[in-house]
Amino acid sequence: MTRRLLLGASGVVAFLILAELAGRLGDFPRASEVLVAAAGLAVDGPFLANVGATLTACLTGLLIAIAVAVPAGLLLGTVPAIERSVRPLVEFLRPIPSLSLIPLAMFLWTDSQDAKTALIVYTCSWPLLINTMYGLGDVDPLAKDSMRAFGFGPFAVLMRVSLPSTAPFIVTGVRIAVSVTLIVAVSVELIAGGSGGLGTFLVEAGSANRRELVLAGTLWAGVIGVVANMLFTAAERRLFRWHHVRNAE
Repeated sequence: MTRRLLLGASGVVAFLILAELAGRLGDFPRASEVLVAAAGLAVDGPFLANVGATLTACLTGLLIAIAVAVPAGLLLGTVPAIERSVRPLVEFLRPIPSLSLIPLAMFLWTDSQDAKTALIVYTCSWPLLINTMYGLGDVDPLAKDSMRAFGFGPFAVLMRVSLPSTAPFIVTGVRIAVSVTLIVAVSVELIAGGSGGLGTFLVEAGSANRRELVLAGTLWAGVIGVVANMLFTAAERRLFRWHHVRNAE
């Protein structure tokens, strides 16, 4: 682990040195300027308010997606007839890039915050839906048959066997969804603007020709994404250690 951290840190340092040299030799913001600007943004009230607006939309959209997609995945995964009937629709909608739907979302929801949340829900629903269905297919059939043999009905089998076995796959779907929420939110803010957010800050900084602020804001977006992914990955491994051990075997 220590060796991996050292290698990762050395890669970051090497990149910063190259970026600093590029800035001194060419017409680019120097890495030192960007880092100073990023440090300043960490205590800048308006910037933090923009970040809060983006994260609020991300969290709201993610929670709505969980509330909709997980039950839908459980339904499709346990009732084959319904799954077969809606599969063509799912296979048609799932490959559509969410970013291509930004103009439609802006047309349907005049408030950019609502459009942003709606697109986050759309994007997050697919990994949650697919992972839930995949997890149900991975449930041990012997465990379900044993429950039925003891007289338990379909709902009891779902709640006592299928859902606990599917939980690690659902959490993995949440982790995948978290990694894309920020991308969708910032993309909508860059195009729609309006109600604030990290993307709105980047647009305003670019309009003012503050390139160091644009890069500093982008840096913070990357940091937020990496930290969120690390936290969810750590929580997933801690909560479902038994699942990772079983897969390793």
